[in-house]
Amino acid sequence: MEKDKLLLEVGGMPVVERVVKAAKFSLLDDVILIYQNARVRAIAEKYQVRTVYNDRAYEGQSAAVKLGVRESRPDTEAFMFLVGDQPFLDSDTINTLIDCHASNPQAIIVPVYNGKRGNPVIFPSIFRNDLLAIEGDIGGRAVIEKRGDRVKLVALENGMAGMDFDTEEEYGRIQSK
Repeated sequence: MEKDKLLLEVGGMPVVERVVKAAKFSLLDDVILIYQNARVRAIAEKYQVRTVYNDRAYEGQSAAVKLGVRESRPDTEAFMFLVGDQPFLDSDTINTLIDCHASNPQAIIVPVYNGKRGNPVIFPSIFRNDLLAIEGDIGGRAVIEKRGDRVKLVALENGMAGMDFDTEEEYGRIQSK
């Protein structure tokens, strides 16, 4: 898209703010927002969410993943990676995934919405070094592919929670929901 999609509104609120609220009011212990745009940072700060500027965004999603891992607390048991363009993600969905992680603490927890894998994904801290080694614009997918034997798929009933958008057309469809 030719604009910062995180600041586009859905239901009268910027998409990223909807995601920040879902994270903030979930069972997550610590929320870190990796940002480039100062307006995105201001939204996070409104909810007392810790922020880290991404000066290596040109490297792709891996740069944000690495920053999140490096900035996490030393006693972190798992990393949940949320994306800022999932306007219908809610704290109940996040909490369901956290509960699944609690029952499967050594598994990579991957949500499935309407038969399709999505976000947010939870990686146990045993994958910290794997996450720090990823490169390019693929996020944690490389770790999931490499460690497929450790993946636990979680079918979620709220298919809308998994919706994201990358084009004007997809944004238009989300606007109509």
